[in-house]
Amino acid sequence: MRFSPQHYKIPDQSMMPFIDADEIWDTLQSTQSTPESVERVTEKSLQKNRLSLEETAVLINAEDEKSIQLIKDAAAQLKQDIYGNRIVLFAPLYIGNQCVNNCQYCGFRASNKEAVRLTLSDKDIENEVKALEDAGQKRLILVYGEHPKYNAEYIAHTAHLVYAVKHKNGEIRRVNINAAPLDIRGFRMVKEAGIGTYQIFQETYHYETYKTYHPSKKKSDYAYRLTALDRAQEAGLDDVGIGALFGLYDWRFEVMGLVRHTNHLEACYNVGPHTISFPRVQNFSEANISEKYKVSDEDFVKLIAILRLAVPYTGLILTARESEAIRDESLKYGVSQIDGGTKLELGSYSETKNEAQDLNRRQFQINDNRSLGEIMDELIEKKYLPSFCTACYRKGRTGEHFMEFSVQGFIKKFCTPNAILTLAEYLEDYANSEIVEKGWALIECEIAQIDNEKIRIETLEKVAQIKLGKRDLQF
Repeated sequence: MRFSPQHYKIPDQSMMPFIDADEIWDTLQSTQSTPESVERVTEKSLQKNRLSLEETAVLINAEDEKSIQLIKDAAAQLKQDIYGNRIVLFAPLYIGNQCVNNCQYCGFRASNKEAVRLTLSDKDIENEVKALEDAGQKRLILVYGEHPKYNAEYIAHTAHLVYAVKHKNGEIRRVNINAAPLDIRGFRMVKEAGIGTYQIFQETYHYETYKTYHPSKKKSDYAYRLTALDRAQEAGLDDVGIGALFGLYDWRFEVMGLVRHTNHLEACYNVGPHTISFPRVQNFSEANISEKYKVSDEDFVKLIAILRLAVPYTGLILTARESEAIRDESLKYGVSQIDGGTKLELGSYSETKNEAQDLNRRQFQINDNRSLGEIMDELIEKKYLPSFCTACYRKGRTGEHFMEFSVQGFIKKFCTPNAILTLAEYLEDYANSEIVEKGWALIECEIAQIDNEKIRIETLEKVAQIKLGKRDLQF
């Protein structure tokens, strides 16, 4: 059965759910895709214009080899136009895996009696952050199971705690959050703690599928989760991230759901999501889910390219769930943020047995086990510009202000110089000699390509200051 808004039963009619399954499927089934229509849509996207559902459907329905290659080429060009060679790096830090939900695809599910439940102490968190800082990380996303103890007060407390840890030249400059939906008061509280992006993934935008995989009472409320980021916006928290877990339902529907969600936020609040995530269900044998909607590598890369074209200004995040090969391929066609040196076991960043993968202490399996240094080395080798930049958030370029810059593509003028400065810091403080040599060569090349003479000269001056020991310089 398809699901439409009239089926929802929620007490607060001011934030009605906005996903209409009939609308999405009718659009997908009625939209024709031809090489000519694909070319027309990609040309619109290359002008940095967000796509409609119908235009997105044109790209989704493209099946001929020529059209698919055109989509990938356009996505690669658009990414270069907006982001340049920059790739933002971060690390997830799992705070606790206690959970009242029973999501059938998740290792944290309440029915998993083999799971070792753990919440890091304040001292544990401090040790983890020190280890992350010693590796060179500047951006973290704190991840929590959905449990009453991980409420807004606790999330705010842990954010304050992370920001307070300063070790050697290290510091965390941006704390993002991946946690349960909050009420408006809760979102205000975590905003006051100085967090960056608050991520809430809908998991699947298809109502019946959502209910199937989320049987527990807490998370079974589709509408409450769907409208969570509306409450964040009402609370003044305008930096939000959306996402879907691909493999639970038809990937074409989920892409349309993400675009519809983006359009909703932009229409209602004049602010689209800061990031979109699209983790793919891996290792089906370990989870209680069907393989019916398993997403192939080919379709996965295609949907990433489509998302880049559909929402030009939004950061696309690809995590270490994916293999090194898939991550490398996806960087070409739209991904702008990746994690590096990821460890999912609680407390594992500061442990000596960092290579151990304890199945009972993590949410899912990762497939890219490279250290941050190894990823930095490869990015630099391939002429990507690694970035730990946090300047936009800290200078107030979020929400509508971010949109003013990024939709027009002007953000590249800020982000490239700032990425150069954070890379210079990494080279001075954390890199081995081989990375240092290649990294400074890349910086020299990137500075030479800055076409604004004033910014180019100022970048050179700031890099010189970093070499003399200055830190946290920004544009």
